Amino acid sequence: MNAKLLPTPGPDPQEDEMSTTAVADNPEKSRYEITSDGELAGFAEYHRYEDEIAFIHTEIDPRFGGQGLGGILARAALDDARANELAVLPYCPFIRGWLTKHPEYHDLVPAAKRERFGL
Repeated sequence: MNAKLLPTPGPDPQEDEMSTTAVADNPEKSRYEITSDGELAGFAEYHRYEDEIAFIHTEIDPRFGGQGLGGILARAALDDARANELAVLPYCPFIRGWLTKHPEYHDLVPAAKRERFGL
């Protein structure tokens, strides 16, 4: 696996201090993956073409629900898109919803396409 580990936010004070969360880009599967204590907890599937990345589906295993992992995954994936100067197309309802709550990331979506995604 050629996954690239991405920076994630520091520990959540509400979480067990021993819990470890990591996000990695797994280009072989065209998805960003989030792990919790080394166990796959969820992923955000994408399709990449030239200088664009289209997010198509995000899923968090129900066993890991309510821990904020979806938000950590979205932020890390979008930060990676920014670092790689990729235009974001948020077809995935979760990523699109996260973007609506975080206007500081709207610039990742091309201005001509923001209305289409409700941004």
